[in-house]
Formats: sequence, structure tokens, C-alpha cells
Amino acid sequence: MIEQLRQTLRALEKPAGFEGEAGAMPFGIGAIDAALGGGLPRGALHEIAAASEAHVAAATGFTLALAARERARVCWVAADMALAESGALYGGGLEPLGLAPERLLSVAAARPRDLLWAMEEALRCRAVHAVIGEWRHGAIDSVAVRRLSLAAADSGTLAFMLRAKPAADTSTAATRWIVGATPSAATPHGSGAPRFAAHLIRNRRGPLGSWILEWSDSDERFSLAHAQPVAVPALDRPHRPGARRAA
Repeated sequence: MIEQLRQTLRALEKPAGFEGEAGAMPFGIGAIDAALGGGLPRGALHEIAAASEAHVAAATGFTLALAARERARVCWVAADMALAESGALYGGGLEPLGLAPERLLSVAAARPRDLLWAMEEALRCRAVHAVIGEWRHGAIDSVAVRRLSLAAADSGTLAFMLRAKPAADTSTAATRWIVGATPSAATPHGSGAPRFAAHLIRNRRGPLGSWILEWSDSDERFSLAHAQPVAVPALDRPHRPGARRAA
């Protein structure tokens, strides 16, 4: 009976669509794709948080570039207040990320619950292939997050929750990232291509890692500029020196 309860709990903790029925969207970078088990899982929710308020633009660009790789329609859902504070997305800035403005559907939500509802409805729409929600309201209701994961699994759609800063609340997201801007390489003509410091801090499929990624608007893809060692998940935690073993 206890073992059955454990299996039930593990199944509930696993994000919907995690098994990869909808496939994965590869980064095209061996180290990242290996960590993710082939790429970013479709049919699942992914959380991308800015390292701080100053890095919201970088996290936004990173998220849009990932969504644009689907080569299909993208739905962007944001709260009225966020649009008033930061402004709407600029069409001219979407092109270098590989996202034509006519492929983007923008939705303004009056209240946080409206934003979550609009995301869920967009995920269930077969005409949309990636959904991004810009969340600036602190913690997110765990039931709402679960509903988003289920909606993404049902349609096989990529779902992204873009957050203004890292969060510690519980989530059924398949991955969690912290993204910030990092200096570009110098060139004879000035600064080079934009670079992103991407930290994979939660990965249901295994290892974590940190990478410096450079975006090429001519190739419309990321390349690896620098990598830190990928952490291998520990099977158990060793006791600290001097710590007493529990009786």
C-alpha cells in the first residue's frame, strides 16, 4: 500500500507531457540537448526568470528566440500593468530573433487570473504553437500552473512562463531557467552579437548547467560561447563533516 502511494505521488509530481510524446525542440547545442534529453520538451511548461529586474529584456529576448524556433504562431499574454510599465513588444526587434511580427498574437489581460486563463485557452488552440505568459505578480497558484501543464500536454504546445525575477514557489514546470544579459564580444565595428547567461536550475530530465549563449540573427540560432561544468545529480547527499547521524 505504501509503495502504491509513493508511485501515485511521483506521478502527480511529474509534469504533464514530460514523457515527451510531443517530441523535443533541440537547441542545436550538444551540451544543452544532452542535459535536456534531446531538447526542450514540447507539450510542457517551462519557466524562464530574469536574473533581476535589470535583466528582464534579456530574459524576454531569450524566451522569444526559443518560441520563434517553432516557425509557427506565437501567443504573447501580458498584464495591462506590465505593458504600461515596460511597453509592448517592438516589431522591429522581433525580426532579429527570427519571429516575424505577423506570427505574433498579443493579448493584454486586466487581472492575474485573466492572464492565466488566456494562456490556458491559447494552449488549447490548435492554431497556436507556442504560448508565452509574462508574469509579474509574485507567486503563482499551484493549481493554475498544473492546469497550464495539462493544457500544454493535451495540445503538444510549448508553454513559457516569463518571470521578472527568480521564484521559489512550487511548480510542475519541466524546466526552470534564470537568464541575464552578459557582455558581448568586442569586434572591430563595435559590440558583437547579443549574449545571454542561461542557468538551468531545474530539469526534470536530469542534470543542470550554466552556459553563455550567443544569438546569431543571420542563422537565427544560439551558439555556445562559454560553458560551465554541468552538474551531475547526486544519488544521495553525504553527511556533513562532524554531523551526527540520526538515530
